[in-house]
Amino acid sequence: MATPTLRQRRRAAATQEILDAAERHITEHGPAALSLRAIARDLGMTVQALYHYFPSRDALVTALVTKAYDDQAAAVQAAVDTAADEPDLPRLVVAAEGYRRWAIAHPEHFQLLYGTPLRDYSAPVEGPTTQASRRMSLIFERELFDGFTAAQLAAADTPALSPSLLAYLEQLPHFGLGHLPPPATALMMSAWGHLHGLVVLEVFGHTSFLGDHQAEIFRMAMRNLLADIHRRIRPGAESPREVPTLGA
Repeated sequence: MATPTLRQRRRAAATQEILDAAERHITEHGPAALSLRAIARDLGMTVQALYHYFPSRDALVTALVTKAYDDQAAAVQAAVDTAADEPDLPRLVVAAEGYRRWAIAHPEHFQLLYGTPLRDYSAPVEGPTTQASRRMSLIFERELFDGFTAAQLAAADTPALSPSLLAYLEQLPHFGLGHLPPPATALMMSAWGHLHGLVVLEVFGHTSFLGDHQAEIFRMAMRNLLADIHRRIRPGAESPREVPTLGA
């Protein structure tokens, strides 16, 4: 790979400085208050000069959202990588707790990703924000279903799904362990809603009455969620670890 030129290095440094300033602005004022003019003023540059690095507010927001997803995914993966420190704790629970910790530590960035959509902003279709969010989702998909065969997941015990929902789930794009059968996709979405909903309640202060017990309640909920889903996946004639899996 060719060594970046001096001009390229200066541009990369200036771009990073703008992103850092924008992140500070979001932390101090919230995502809805994001302003190119304010960021330019903080950096001692004109808005016109800032446009040389980010041609529009949408371009800057896309970069910020992508970075937030990447930071979130890195935090979740780092938690999973240290799962050996607590061998009795399922890796899905470890991943969920990593997600929760990042959200609590970065509430404004969590709000940027999952709060009220920014006015007049639309993420690029199949753009960097989509790719970044998929990297994070893949971790949860892997820890939830790794080791089970496609046949086991297709036979998962779920409430009867309507033909229209089955058809819709069947045609969804898949980017993780492989083509998830509709029952597994339905279980994944249900689990995600439960996990994410508890984190949203905590980040926005709706479970503050639990005080220091919020972490324990969350861990209990994640253990119960995982146990319920795995009870719905019928064991095969052989151990799931002894037959080809979705990732094979």
